[in-house]
Amino acid sequence: MKTSPRSRKASPRTRLLAGGLLLTAALAACGTPGQSSSDAPEQAAALKPAGPKPVYGLPGMPPVENPKDLYSANRANNLAPFMKKVKERVYVPNTNSNTVSVIDPNSFKVIDTIETGTQPQHVVPSWDMKTLWVNNNRGHTLTPIDPLTAKRKAPDVEVHDPYNLYFTPNGKSAIVMASLDRELVFRDPQTMKRQHTEPVSCYGVNHADFSLDGRYFIVSCEFSAELLKVDTEKMKVVDQMKLPFEGAMPQDVKISPDGKTFYIADMMAHGMWVLDGEKFTTPKLLPTGKGCHGLYISRDSKEMFIPNRGEGSISVFDFARNKLTKKWWLPDGGSPDMGGVSADGNVLWLSGRYDSEVYAIDTHSGVQLAKIPVGGGPHGLTVYPQPGRYSLGHTGIFR
Repeated sequence: MKTSPRSRKASPRTRLLAGGLLLTAALAACGTPGQSSSDAPEQAAALKPAGPKPVYGLPGMPPVENPKDLYSANRANNLAPFMKKVKERVYVPNTNSNTVSVIDPNSFKVIDTIETGTQPQHVVPSWDMKTLWVNNNRGHTLTPIDPLTAKRKAPDVEVHDPYNLYFTPNGKSAIVMASLDRELVFRDPQTMKRQHTEPVSCYGVNHADFSLDGRYFIVSCEFSAELLKVDTEKMKVVDQMKLPFEGAMPQDVKISPDGKTFYIADMMAHGMWVLDGEKFTTPKLLPTGKGCHGLYISRDSKEMFIPNRGEGSISVFDFARNKLTKKWWLPDGGSPDMGGVSADGNVLWLSGRYDSEVYAIDTHSGVQLAKIPVGGGPHGLTVYPQPGRYSLGHTGIFR
């Protein structure tokens, strides 16, 4: 049977209808102004170039672009536009002196001293990285510092018992670790007004870090040897455990680059706990040294630096080999505590908690580059600027 000439070529009306259907389908695929925002992540993933599939977790959180390395945005000198304007400084909260010492990392000298409230514990970068908050624990205030000027930004903000400070991965809340109040206090990240108060039954809520998808975070309880698992969006404690070591005193918390493991430093168990955050089963202890206290990731995500405050050493953990590979000793001893890695990745900065000093250590050789006198009881110092897209708090957990 022959095909008629009319059936070989569609009419103008048929072509118009077909084109309209195609246009409608295309618009539906791209989304419309009234479309549910819950569809946006899938569409964005579909439009993303070939490569590691991003992870969309906590609503509003920037996607994890490389699930195999959630620190991939923290490569050496990978500074956000704002950070490129920031002066290179090291901010040292002196708990016993009620001041912050400001160090020029190029000259290794203190160039300024900022007055704060009572007992400053940590200097914490805000989620948007534009403010450094000094946690005045017993002064019940936060002192804001402008990183562009390295000076006080505004008057202190009243916040009760701010031992430590974190930010949810979507930037919607600040989380105050109210250690003595035995509370996790969720606050507006700009005004610091209360959003929700979550009472806890453990003592000394202290440090934390978030899961790869941001949906939960692990908290250490220093004085009752416990760990908490907290649902980020619900702002609720969903699990709790006692560490299997008599007299344990958990400190800093850090997640592995692949997001599968949490490490918790313990200054009385003299090592770090290795925890499966998803299962939240009993962790195993990896001995590092006396007074294990802080945990800091190298700029290439290959190693973690672990200061052992009780013996004046720094252990180095290799993620790929899953083992400790080096130990560096401070030449004159000391009490290496909290700190961070320089933007270029070459220097590890640590406070000397009991020695009124700060240490600058070469991250490749372990050689001490400088020992700088500061005020009394230096604690959670922050190196600024640092690479990354946003801050989760503490002395600089960037993603």
